[in-house]
Amino acid sequence: MTGKDSANPGKTALVTGASGGIGLELARLLAKDGYNLVLVARNEKALQEQAAEYRSRYGIEARVIVKDLTDPKAPEEIFDELESAGVKLEVLINNAGYATYGKFAELNTKGEMDMLQVNVNALTHLTRLFLPGMLERHSGKIMNLGSTASFQPGPLMAVYYASKAYVLSFSEAIANEVQGTGVTVTALCPGPTRTGFQERASLEESRLLNNRQIKIMDGATVARIGYEAMQKGKTVVIPGTVNAIMAQAPRFSPRKLTTRIVRNMQERAQ
Repeated sequence: MTGKDSANPGKTALVTGASGGIGLELARLLAKDGYNLVLVARNEKALQEQAAEYRSRYGIEARVIVKDLTDPKAPEEIFDELESAGVKLEVLINNAGYATYGKFAELNTKGEMDMLQVNVNALTHLTRLFLPGMLERHSGKIMNLGSTASFQPGPLMAVYYASKAYVLSFSEAIANEVQGTGVTVTALCPGPTRTGFQERASLEESRLLNNRQIKIMDGATVARIGYEAMQKGKTVVIPGTVNAIMAQAPRFSPRKLTTRIVRNMQERAQ
């Protein structure tokens, strides 16, 4: 099925962090279903190549916006560009995000602040900018990328885990606020996923990623599960049974114990 033959002609979806990983896979699913795309990331070459592929293969429109979301001005600039072009969003996917690894007191301050800007501030700002228009049209879907990290504290990745707890809480709250409006909000909370994320966070040697009993999902699978949940209007989706169990386990365990367990899993494998 090409974009021209789909059930979504003329509808537009924006994906941040679209140049790789889960964001790239979500963009592909949207293109296949006929959504026109706005692809946002820092890597212009990768975005332009993807946009050309989607136009050719699916017959959709694909716009590239090269932005670094660590810049506080970026969300407003993205919104203004689309407003000037008359583009109305049906889908907003706040996928961009990254992590750092190490003891909080020893990490680079700017790196931690930049991470909060991307994981929390930009996500919140983009949602605030585009949600009113969706509410006016009584139609729209927002997906925010949380994590199984959203459900417990994370020693050695303290700010990242805290940022993802914010994403989950924020998403659940506004999902409640928009009930009955035709707009839905979904928090996608994957566990460890095979993308470039682990390399950027220097996590390849952690016990978590080297535990053979834990199945590491691939980005395409996570994206498909999240995409289907978003289309059904689900509020929270945790891909994988084991991940769902691990995410919910902290509800039944003392917080100190949960924190110690997470610390153990985050430590370097010997």
